[in-house]
Amino acid sequence: MPSHDEGPNEPFNDATKHLNKIEGYPISKGGNLPLPIKIIGYIMFGGIFGGTALLILISLIIKIFN
Repeated sequence: MPSHDEGPNEPFNDATKHLNKIEGYPISKGGNLPLPIKIIGYIMFGGIFGGTALLILISLIIKIFN
């Protein structure tokens, strides 16, 4: 039978103890992506925002001169 005197940071029951000890926690590296993926993301999102701004600008120019 598990003891419940293990402190506030210890698991609540045997199932969580098993999950923590055997399966482990996922390890995060802080969200760092490799450089090629960052560059592709910058190009994609920059293209989307730049294209949208260009379309708005062109539509305003067309409205002004028509």
